[in-house]
Amino acid sequence: MPVPRQESARPRRARIRPSWPAWAAVVACLAAVSGCGSAPAGGAGSASWVSGSAQPRPSASPLSPSAKPSAGASAGAGADTCVGSTLSRLSVQEQAGQVLMIGTPITGPTALEDTMRQYHLGSVFLSGHAPLAASAVTQSIKSLQSTARAAGDLPVHVALDQEGGEVQSLRGSDFPAIPSAVAQGKLSTTALRGQTTDWAKRLAHVGVTLDLAPVADTVPAGTADSNPPIGELDRQYGSTPSGVAQDVSTVVTAVQSAGVLTTLKHFPGLGRVTANTDTSTHAVDNKTTATDSFLEPFTSGIRAGTAAVMISSASYPKLDSHAIAPFSSAIVTGLLRQRLGFTGLIISDDLGAAVAPSAVPVGQRAVRFLQAGGDVVLTVKTSDAGPMEDALVTAAKGSATFAARLHDAARHVIASKVRAGLVDC
Repeated sequence: MPVPRQESARPRRARIRPSWPAWAAVVACLAAVSGCGSAPAGGAGSASWVSGSAQPRPSASPLSPSAKPSAGASAGAGADTCVGSTLSRLSVQEQAGQVLMIGTPITGPTALEDTMRQYHLGSVFLSGHAPLAASAVTQSIKSLQSTARAAGDLPVHVALDQEGGEVQSLRGSDFPAIPSAVAQGKLSTTALRGQTTDWAKRLAHVGVTLDLAPVADTVPAGTADSNPPIGELDRQYGSTPSGVAQDVSTVVTAVQSAGVLTTLKHFPGLGRVTANTDTSTHAVDNKTTATDSFLEPFTSGIRAGTAAVMISSASYPKLDSHAIAPFSSAIVTGLLRQRLGFTGLIISDDLGAAVAPSAVPVGQRAVRFLQAGGDVVLTVKTSDAGPMEDALVTAAKGSATFAARLHDAARHVIASKVRAGLVDC
């Protein structure tokens, strides 16, 4: 077991919003200022998931090879100053902690608090699914944030998977069933926006800051049954990139206007693989290229201002014939950052329990993801926190180049926290 680190007395750098509803309103305001779209009318609180009328939707613009959409996440010079001043006070160990998102059971998240204190964690992933009362979730998240504050650390991002259908972390009377993305894709734009706003506000109310959704993968018509990670579970909004792009844009705008940051996944797409990266090393997409039309939902979500993008753990030989996506600078930096112009937070898919990256030692998975250009390393295994942080710190102390990359990744994390209203300068 790693040796616990001694906590030093440090100036208080951030405060937690005293009221979750008030905090959510601040996020919505920030989103509006940063070009994420204003809150849609209607759909608040009382909206329920019912079938909307089939209304035609405008088609998204076709993908242009030279398109470089804005991430729409800048909140101006004041936010930049806040990010810089906050980052300047973090040690290498604290920077390493900020780029980790560690999993903990959604039914007992406070079990992670010792690990939070020991490794200065930046983000918490609530894993699994359960019918829970909003009051219980609120209390657990407040406890997590109090732990971070007491340790002198920044407030944590609290993330989960709230897509709908088979993938809905929070359930129960306070979190009504959300239909699958396939069903959502059949709603009118107005209905999709309103109903998405309703469930997003429920997340904001309990203190969730980051939803690992929406799914921007397109599953071609007639292939769903042979696509285990997405199609078999009805996680796709549709079978054409243009249709998925329109829905993704609607969902991103609605969720972030309600006070929760979004995460497009699984870049550059899992809709054409025939194996699941969670259980196999054979998830390969032999079709996706840098100008592929199946990237259109991702560019649409980026234009809508998504705060984050999650990287798939599949292999894409036409983009990189040597490394799976999370370890590929050609995909993470070359395609997502440079070609598509995304400036927000880049998150890995699970690099802990998933089989796809299992050939790489645990600590090196974190190092290689950052080397490729990623910012937040997600693992569902709490025990990975120590080896991953130790590897990141060792790499930073041994290489000025990697130290700069770690610093940059931590900067992206802090910027997302400023955007979410978690960091107050």
